[in-house]
This record gives sequence, structure tokens and C-alpha cells, in this order.
Amino acid sequence: MVGTAITRGVLLAVAAAVAFGTTTPILAWAGRGVGPLATAALLYAGAALATAVLRALSRAPGPRLVRGDLPRLLGVALAGGAIAPALLAWGLQRAGATVGSLLLNLEAVFTVLLARAVFAEPIGRRVAVAVAAMVTGGAALVLDASRGAGGVSGGAAGAAGTAGALAVAAATLGWAIDNALTRPLAEREPLDVVAVKGALGAAFTLAAAVIAGEPIPPAGPALVLLACGATDYGVSLRLYLLAQRAIGAGRTGSVFAIAPFIGAGIAIAIGGRAVTGWTLAAAGLFAAGVVLHLTERHGHDHVHEPTEHDHVHRHDEGHHDHTHDPPFVGEHAHPHRHDRLVHAHDHAPDLHHAHDH
Repeated sequence: MVGTAITRGVLLAVAAAVAFGTTTPILAWAGRGVGPLATAALLYAGAALATAVLRALSRAPGPRLVRGDLPRLLGVALAGGAIAPALLAWGLQRAGATVGSLLLNLEAVFTVLLARAVFAEPIGRRVAVAVAAMVTGGAALVLDASRGAGGVSGGAAGAAGTAGALAVAAATLGWAIDNALTRPLAEREPLDVVAVKGALGAAFTLAAAVIAGEPIPPAGPALVLLACGATDYGVSLRLYLLAQRAIGAGRTGSVFAIAPFIGAGIAIAIGGRAVTGWTLAAAGLFAAGVVLHLTERHGHDHVHEPTEHDHVHRHDEGHHDHTHDPPFVGEHAHPHRHDRLVHAHDHAPDLHHAHDH
């Protein structure tokens, strides 16, 4: 079942990347003439509204947020819900959709490094090779774009383009910090986390937009940005949190690195650039990285110390053998206790496997 859980986590991360990757070229188009702060506010307002509706309509099994989560949620909203999207919106208008999409690949690098530094998540040889393959693919496409191959339009040329590229890179660092801050919240109900992050991020950026004197966006672009926030940012973040729950922050961030290439592919499809040999080579490297993640196995003798906690769990994955009367099948959450356990099996750096290596 653990191998299945790892595969499920990787697939969730891939789905999150697809949802997010489609946003970048649409954002570059719809955000023309809209201030970066207003853009960020609309994106996360859409995410908050969508997840609030889903939360009201669905039976979400995860534990609810508690007061002690507020400082972390404020940090998440500031770094990932306000600063990062505003920087992305500003940078895309100067660097272009293709180059901007490709630069989002830096989020995976920053996330893996932070997961290693903050949570001591083990990064084995297979994951390291996967990250290297994805970064190499990104470098190949950035090099291709910088050389003007395939008729790149709106590339990072001149001072404005360079400033835009640096802004997008800074946005990826903001989202990597967001990912690290969010990791301890992965066991909370994702819809609650997304709704609160979206609401706080929208409030921060709306206040900043008013202070900065940004004009009110036209109705058409505003509705498009709200829809992007609802379907891409909201859905993507929920999937991302579910993936983090299964495979940890570093691996989720690394698999999520396919998002920039999805955005670049859409930009290419709508005429941003032609497909070249570099593009095909990069696609192959990314595919290899995803396959390496899907086939990753990590197992050794390890100790589970006694603990009591509350999180979403199942009774068919080898770590939850407490009983229910009547028996319960499927995912559910409630306070429960784990006795000390020593065993060996394949595992990922999830809630129950934060041991040292």
C-alpha cells in the first residue's frame, strides 16, 4: 500500500502542476493593463470563493484549523498569497509568458532545498537525478529562449525584460517559502487551508492595491482572473497539499516542476515560439524526472515513537491498527494514539516518517 501511496502522491502533484501551469499564459494575457497587486487580489479572491463553496458542499474529512495555526497561515498568505503572485504578475508583463513560465521551474529547486534544510527530508540518488533532469530541461529551454530560437516573442530582452525575469524568480522563492510553511498544515483539511490563505492573500493585496492607487480592473479581465484563481490556484493548491501529505514537501515540489513546462507549452501553442530540438529534449528530461519519482522506493528499519495526534488516515496502510465499533472503511480523522513500533518498509517523508537518516 505504501508504494501505491507514493504513486498517488506523485500523481496528485502532477495534477496540481497541470492546474497551475495553465494559469501562467492566461495570466500574462488577462493581466495586461491590470495592476500586479489587483491581479494577485483577484486570483486569490477566486481561490477563496471556490474553496469556501466546496467546503460548504463537501464532506471534508480532515481536521479543522486551530488558533495556533494562525501565525503560519499569515506567513503563508503573505509569502505565497500576496508577494509571490504580485511579483509574478509584474514580471510576466516584462519577461513574457514563455520565459516567465520557464523561470517558474526555480520553485522546485528552492522547495527541495528548503525541505532538506527545514525538515531534513532525505533526498536520495533517484530524487536527486530527477531534480537534476528537470533543472537541466529548464536550463535547455531558457537557453533556447535566450538565443531567440524559434521566434520567441516577448522574451527577457533589455533592462525591462531582465527586471521581469528577476521578479518571476523572486516569486518562485516566495512560493517555495510558502511550501515550507504549509508543510505542517498538510494534515489539516486542505479546503480550509486554501480558503483561509486565499482570503488573507486577497485582503493583503487588495489593501496594497488601494494604497498604491491601482485603477479598478475592467470587468472582462477581472472575471478571467477570478476564474483562474478559482479553477487553477484554488484547485491546484488543494491537490498540492494532498500530495505533500503523501510524499513530503521536497518530492512534491520537485514533481510540481512540470508546471512551468505546461505553461511554456501553452505559450508555444498560441504562437509564442516554435517547437525546436531543445524543446523536445527538455520534454524528454522532464518525462524522465517524473518517471523517476513514480518509481522511487525508500525503505529501511525505522522506529515510530509513541504519539497521539489527529489527522486523516486509513486502516489499510500499516500504521493505524486501532479499532472502530462499528468498523470504519476509507479516510477519516479523529484523535488517536500510536504505540512504539519498529519495522521496515517503503515509505516517504510523511507525517509518520520524519525520522533522521
